[in-house]
Amino acid sequence: MSMTHTYAVVEPTRADVDALTQPTVLEFGTGWCGHCRAAQPLIAAVFDDHPEVGHLKVEDGKGRPLGRAYRVTLWPTLVFLRDGKEVARLVRPQRQDDIRAAFKALTPT
Repeated sequence: MSMTHTYAVVEPTRADVDALTQPTVLEFGTGWCGHCRAAQPLIAAVFDDHPEVGHLKVEDGKGRPLGRAYRVTLWPTLVFLRDGKEVARLVRPQRQDDIRAAFKALTPT
């Protein structure tokens, strides 16, 4: 799987996310968010090195249950999941090295 480039308007349920078995990055944000847009090239560069990692890109906002379940308050928020459990989190990443480190927590060798 590769990086998803558009935010899903219809979000999965928390139960669906908890049931994931593939290493996955759950990204919360919006297409109009400047911080989200600025982070996209950094995120994409790291995803290129991790084709085994899934990517769920979910549009977030007030009253959106999945974002509230993960206590998201700023965008983008990247939640790194292994077997449906959070192993790392980045909020407004600005450095590719930070994203790479989180991917290592997700896919230990």
